[in-house]
Amino acid sequence: MTAGTVHSWDLATAVDGPGTRFVVFTAGCPLRCLYCHDPETRFARYGQRVSVDDLVTEIAKYRRFIDVAGGGVTISGGEPLLQPEFTAELLHAVKGMGLHTALDTSGFPGDRATDELLADTDLVLLDIKSWDPTTYRHVTGGEIAPTLRFARRLADLDKPMWIRFVLVPGLTDATDNVEGIASFVSTMDSVDRVDVLPFHKMGTPKYEAIGLPFALADTPIPDSELVEHVRGQFRAQGLRT
Repeated sequence: MTAGTVHSWDLATAVDGPGTRFVVFTAGCPLRCLYCHDPETRFARYGQRVSVDDLVTEIAKYRRFIDVAGGGVTISGGEPLLQPEFTAELLHAVKGMGLHTALDTSGFPGDRATDELLADTDLVLLDIKSWDPTTYRHVTGGEIAPTLRFARRLADLDKPMWIRFVLVPGLTDATDNVEGIASFVSTMDSVDRVDVLPFHKMGTPKYEAIGLPFALADTPIPDSELVEHVRGQFRAQGLRT
């Protein structure tokens, strides 16, 4: 079976999909998000080669618990679509186990996802990091167009999506930036919800550990008033947050 480069795996009950999830964190990412809280997953050198068979064996240990908790398996990163063959094979194997599957992606390499890969994906957790192209480039080092194109493709396939937006004061919180995302997302019927994720600094020690500067070390975390205001912008477009 195919092997992939994996940073780690863990059980989680946060924003990785419904219920308790077995989350596989792949290693390697084409973007360089300023607020990334797992900077080590950007680089393949911090991962290990793991076969799909080995991961299925590990997942099977928790299958009963995952079933009872109404969860499933999420493939995250890094960026799992940098390893489309591995990701596709793992999703297919998990579907064969009768478990719910989720794909956590920036959508930036979305063109690498085959129709077969998406057919084995029950839910896509899609990070739309900015609407304004200049802000997106500043935040990630990449371009927004591939993500928007991938989102439209998912909507055309009627693929369930959770949209995630990281709220960073002074960086992604501009009214027009949020309104642009909200207006775009509101046109897609398969979006189940929008998660507004407040920027945090819990990954700071990880930057120190791998010798990278944390560009947003002096950026304040958003207060509850700002978070609720931005959630209100999405709700005003008929979206659930």
